[in-house]
Amino acid sequence: MIIFKTIPELRHYLSSRKEAGLSVGFVPTMGALHKGHISLIHKSKEDGCFTVCSIFVNPAQFNDPSDFEKYPSTLPEDISLLESAGCDVLFLPSKEEMYPQGMEAAPSYHFGRLEEVLEGAMRPGHFAGVGKVMSLLLRIVEPDALYMGSKDYQQCLVVQDLCRQMGLKDRIRFIACPTSREPDGLAMSSRNLRLSESQRARAGIIYQCLVSLQSKFDSGADFGIVQKECLELLQAKGFETEYVSIADAATLEPMTQFDPNRKTVALIAAKIGAIRLIDNLNLN
Repeated sequence: MIIFKTIPELRHYLSSRKEAGLSVGFVPTMGALHKGHISLIHKSKEDGCFTVCSIFVNPAQFNDPSDFEKYPSTLPEDISLLESAGCDVLFLPSKEEMYPQGMEAAPSYHFGRLEEVLEGAMRPGHFAGVGKVMSLLLRIVEPDALYMGSKDYQQCLVVQDLCRQMGLKDRIRFIACPTSREPDGLAMSSRNLRLSESQRARAGIIYQCLVSLQSKFDSGADFGIVQKECLELLQAKGFETEYVSIADAATLEPMTQFDPNRKTVALIAAKIGAIRLIDNLNLN
């Protein structure tokens, strides 16, 4: 695996790979890699792509400065995992490399209602920051395929809309890969490294709530009652819940009742201590 820290060197190298007829697969990350990230690398390799991974903790998408400061960093382990997975290139830029004229000078994109509901409502400015860094990374790497995890469901929709706005929708294949889970169902996340032993023992309850929503969806139960049950269960386990929601799977417009005729996703965001966890599950 070759590591690049500057944009010109990476572009020059990838240009030679593309001239050789290789298809480029891209996995953007913020490091603290786990099996979920590595599954994206494996998928790209299985698809026959020359695979590029980036590690960049993007300050523009953190609306909470303390969250940015505490974001875990495990770079030596990350490099070892990527090498073992057969990753071809790691792009490891600095903040100055990505934002040489400051974050404010980077291109801005707007995502309509996606910026206003669920994660957009809870984390103002977050998706604007995602749009900034992803627009830069897509211009730098110019991938043929982009691999992202479905755990960040709303972010996947935002990046797909970004590709549309950038005129890349027909040029880049967007592959949303299934959420990787621990044995108790907890969605793999870099933030899980910050959970205490006690918090980790309780964290699987989020997935249990999603499975409950799915089972009640199939039985036609009243969503308000099921939502209340989930909120009470999470509270009993020590969570501060931000939302337990069902929404249209394509637009994330909130729904007040289960509707078997609409593709629907259940989404939960909750804090345990200072650590914020999110997860989702397609209901039909």
